[in-house]
Amino acid sequence: MKKDNKDVIDGIAENAKIELSGIGKMLEKIDLPPQVDTLIEGPVILIQKSSVYIDLAPFGTGIIFGREFINAKDIIKKISIGDVVKAKVVSTDNEEGYIELSLKEAKQALIWSEAEKSIKSKIALELTVKEANKGGLILDWQGIAGFLPASQLKSEHYPRVEDSDKDKILKALKTLIGKRISVVMISALPKEGKLIFSEKDNNPEERQEIVGKYAVGDELECTIAGIVDFGIFLKLEEGLEGLVHISEIDWGLVEDPRTMFKVGDMVKAKIIEIKDGKISLSIKALKENPWKEFENTLKKGDIVSGVVIKFNKHGALVSIKQGVAGLAHNSGFGSEEKMKKTLELGKTYNFQVTLFEPKDQRMTLVYLEDNKIAA
Repeated sequence: MKKDNKDVIDGIAENAKIELSGIGKMLEKIDLPPQVDTLIEGPVILIQKSSVYIDLAPFGTGIIFGREFINAKDIIKKISIGDVVKAKVVSTDNEEGYIELSLKEAKQALIWSEAEKSIKSKIALELTVKEANKGGLILDWQGIAGFLPASQLKSEHYPRVEDSDKDKILKALKTLIGKRISVVMISALPKEGKLIFSEKDNNPEERQEIVGKYAVGDELECTIAGIVDFGIFLKLEEGLEGLVHISEIDWGLVEDPRTMFKVGDMVKAKIIEIKDGKISLSIKALKENPWKEFENTLKKGDIVSGVVIKFNKHGALVSIKQGVAGLAHNSGFGSEEKMKKTLELGKTYNFQVTLFEPKDQRMTLVYLEDNKIAA
C-alpha cells in the first residue's frame, strides 16, 4: 500500500514538473512591457499637427508629443504613416494610457551604439576637419563634434614647432581645417557627449607589416623629424617614426633636446623596444656607458667630489663625471630651503656615497660639512 502511495505521489510530482516546465516556456515567449530608457519600435499609425502615434502592440500605443515632438521635428518631417520607427521610452504612465516616446533620444542612443561598434571594429572614417585649437582638431561625425588630439596625428600632420610655441602650434593646425583625413574612433563618452579620434594606426595591418621589418637591437641612421619636450622623433622610413625619449638621448643630463639637435639632422640610434606597433630607440646606447668605469672602484662610504648640476623637488643632482650623477636628498640638509642656501649650481663640493648601483645607474650622496665623514 505504501508503495502504491509513493507511486501516486511521484506521478503527481512528475506531472507538476511538466506543467511548470510548460508554463516556463510560455513565459519565455511573452515579451515584457517596455521600460523607461529602453528602445522600442513599431509602425506609425497617425501623424497630427502636434503629435505622432506609434503602434506598440501588444503593449498599447506610443505617443510623441509636446517637447519631444518639437525636438524631433526634423526627423518627423521625413516619416510617413506605415513607416517603422525606433523610439526611446520616456514614460509608461501617461494620463491617457499612452506610452510616451522620444525620437530624438532614440536617434542619439542609436548613434552612440554605432560609435561603440566603430571603436570595436576599428573602421577607418573619412572626416572633415571643422576647427582647430591648441590641443588638436575638431571633427564632425553624425552631428557630434569629436576631438583629434595633436598627439594622435600622423607625422605628416603633426605640428613640428621647435620652440613649442602654442600660438605657432595653433597656426600649424589651422592649415588642416577643411581637409578630409582618415581616422579611427578610439573613445566614446555618451554622458559627456564626447568622441575621441586617432589618425594613427587606422590601418593596423599595414602598420604591423611595416614595423615587422625592424627588430630590437637594430642600429639605424635616421633623420630627426621632430623635437618635443620629452624627446625626439626619428623618421625610420616613409610613414614610420620612432621616439628617442629624453632619458635615452645621452648618459648625461638632458633638459632640452632642442639645444642639442635640430629638425633634419642625421643621427645614429639603436632600437630598444617594439611594443604595440611603436618603436623606441636610444642614442646613448651607442655610446660608452660611463658608469662602467666605476663598477669596481666606487662603493658605499667612499668620498667623492662632485658638481651640483640641478635642483629638483627631491634634492640636488650632483655629477662626479660627465654622465654619472647622484642625488643628495633634501633630508640631508633639513629642508629644501637650507639645501639651496648650502649649495650653489655649478660649484664643486665633497660628498659621501650612501648608495651605488652602476648597473641601474643609481647613486645617492650625502653632503659633508667641513669635509667630515658622515656617520
